[in-house]
Amino acid sequence: MADTDSRGSNAGPLAGLRVLELAGIGPGPHAAMVLADLGAEVVRVERPGPPAGLGPGDLTLRGRRWVRADLKHPDGLEVVLRLVEAADVLVEGFRPGVAERLGVGPAQCLARNPRLVYGRMTGWGQTGPRATQAGHDLNYLSLTGALAAMGRPGAAPAPPLNLVADYGGGSMLLLVGVLAALVEREHSGRGQVIDAAMVDGVSLLSQLMWSMRSVSAWSDERGANLLDGGAPFYDCYTCSDGRFVAVAALEPAFYAQLLSGLGLDPTSLPAQYDTSGWPRLRRRLAEVIGGRTRDEWATIFDGTDACVTPVLTWEEARADEHLQHRGTLVERDAAVQAAPAPRFSRSVGELPSPPHAGDDTDAVLADWTGQTRTVAEPDRTTEP
Repeated sequence: MADTDSRGSNAGPLAGLRVLELAGIGPGPHAAMVLADLGAEVVRVERPGPPAGLGPGDLTLRGRRWVRADLKHPDGLEVVLRLVEAADVLVEGFRPGVAERLGVGPAQCLARNPRLVYGRMTGWGQTGPRATQAGHDLNYLSLTGALAAMGRPGAAPAPPLNLVADYGGGSMLLLVGVLAALVEREHSGRGQVIDAAMVDGVSLLSQLMWSMRSVSAWSDERGANLLDGGAPFYDCYTCSDGRFVAVAALEPAFYAQLLSGLGLDPTSLPAQYDTSGWPRLRRRLAEVIGGRTRDEWATIFDGTDACVTPVLTWEEARADEHLQHRGTLVERDAAVQAAPAPRFSRSVGELPSPPHAGDDTDAVLADWTGQTRTVAEPDRTTEP
């Protein structure tokens, strides 16, 4: 996959789109990364001093140029508002009210650029009794009911990394909002504000479980349901070498291939969806799967529809044949990262440049506005 310069790809489907990202951590930068991956020109506004988060080591900051601006100083604020005038999208992840106090809230920005799509990313949302409270992925996840459903019976709920609230319910929801608002702008000619909240996004992702609850097909009891490890044919099992396989043979036809690969006679087992027989079925599956190594089972089930796959570590995933074939993971400068996704038939994007944490303020101002910082303006955007 070819490289491109720090302005982003000129071939992706969002080529020509200008995005201004007010620096933060978590889902906001992740959403900005995806926009850059898809060809948008993303500029990250950092305050003077050390960058937010992991800085240049954070590969979610790829594909940007960086502007250094102190929003608490009139000169820095004016630099950012000039860029707002030329931007299509702004992304911020402050607590409610902070952007307004800094002078870059929706009202201030839309007054300078009525076509601006203003994306706000928070955990709790812009309104509600928790709106101004601090929190992280696990907190937002915990309030939705989803966290209570994760983990083994009798144990504490298991944190699912920060993939569900931060990125699934956060950055992905924000991206949907931004792209939808851009489509709507084509008809109205006007921008608007997007209130993307992780509690809303996680709840939206959980719609299947809410649907199953409505027909009494999902219980609040952890480990008693179809998709939470309760079903013995949808779970992970320990192999003889201490490693694991994932079994997800939900459909009867796939389940039949699972039993065939395991060498089990279905007439000797409870019916697949007889929940009263699930404990006995689980014991039998665990016994058989525990008799071979993970890679032996991977070989046995390779090419079948039994829905059995090895559970790979991060390091092992780098060498997986399927991921290598698709170029899902790429390596540059000894760092592995995910390739841009999804794939497009015509608008083929490129791997954006790595994070550089530099100061591109003057170049960005010139490119976006045709202006530069005046000599009379003290340059306070690079103060330590």
